[in-house]
Amino acid sequence: MALPPSNGLGTASLVLGILAAAGFLLYPVALVLGILAVVFGVIGRAKARRGEATNPGVALAGLICGAVGIVLVVGLFAAFIAVST
Repeated sequence: MALPPSNGLGTASLVLGILAAAGFLLYPVALVLGILAVVFGVIGRAKARRGEATNPGVALAGLICGAVGIVLVVGLFAAFIAVST
């Protein structure tokens, strides 16, 4: 009997990625959420490649949103440093 596909990591990656990208002004929290989204997205894509999950697109979208969130946080942090000097 085959196990049903496990799509949780891809979905978690998308949710965390959206939260990181949308809430980048809360930079410590958004940075952690972005990193988690990228990690979960990579793991979710690997599971989809092995046939253990059926949502590689959702995992990829989460990975991209997480990366965008990280870039926004780093840009905001760089802007704070540039303004304060």
